[in-house]
Amino acid sequence: MKLCFNGATTRDNATLKEDLAYCEKHGYDFIEIRTEDKLPEYLKSHTLADLNQFFTESRLKPLALNALVFFNNLGEAAYKEMMKQFQEMLHVAEQLNIPYIVAVPLITKQPLLREEIRKSCVETLSTLAEEAQQSKVKIALEFVGHPDCTVNTFADAYRIIEDVNRENVGLVFDCFHFHAMGSNLEDLQQADGEKIFIVHIDDTDDFPVGALRDEHRVWPGEGAIDLAGQFTALTAIGYSGPVSVELFRPEYYQLPAEETIRKARETTLRVLKSTLSHF
Repeated sequence: MKLCFNGATTRDNATLKEDLAYCEKHGYDFIEIRTEDKLPEYLKSHTLADLNQFFTESRLKPLALNALVFFNNLGEAAYKEMMKQFQEMLHVAEQLNIPYIVAVPLITKQPLLREEIRKSCVETLSTLAEEAQQSKVKIALEFVGHPDCTVNTFADAYRIIEDVNRENVGLVFDCFHFHAMGSNLEDLQQADGEKIFIVHIDDTDDFPVGALRDEHRVWPGEGAIDLAGQFTALTAIGYSGPVSVELFRPEYYQLPAEETIRKARETTLRVLKSTLSHF
């Protein structure tokens, strides 16, 4: 497994340019690029060609554009805007040789039937898969462990991916999201590891199921998540792809960015080495 850095971990205390420099310095293999804020800010004074040159010359490589928010159960105008955003992201991914675009399900207070959600997700992801068919870019669905997210458990997300049944559509497995809504480890143990494209590692304060929010995340190995159980299951089903550290802790945004990036790597490696004998 190779190590990746998700730009959310320094959302408020580093630019993309700083992330790139510090991740290269501290030995990360990959980076997930935030498209909501960090990439647009970078492109105010740089070009995609500049970014491509950096990746060409660096050992650090781009893993994903994060993220397409939101993609399912949208009205006509919102759907058109989402498709426009996806096409723009697809262009960027192709220019920078980025293998994945992360897609996040709708978060809403409006109650929707599970069948409505599943139908919309399958139809939309199938459309996105067709759009990306001529490229090498794949779409990674990230279920979100929040009560208001339309897809908030591993089981529901995996069923959607099975229904889509496309080689270029898979999952993001986020340790926090799996824990936050009480996803079942047995569901993971029965899954196909090839359908999981990216793993996000994190940990959390010990709040009950349904009460956890992103700001409760803590350094890997310093919280309540059964990371050993999750990674044992992931390796057993054949996952050997990148592990990307993604934290949203407000206190961590107050640290110097380089310290955050160094500590994220240090704590992640400690967990992986203690859990995986072959790491």
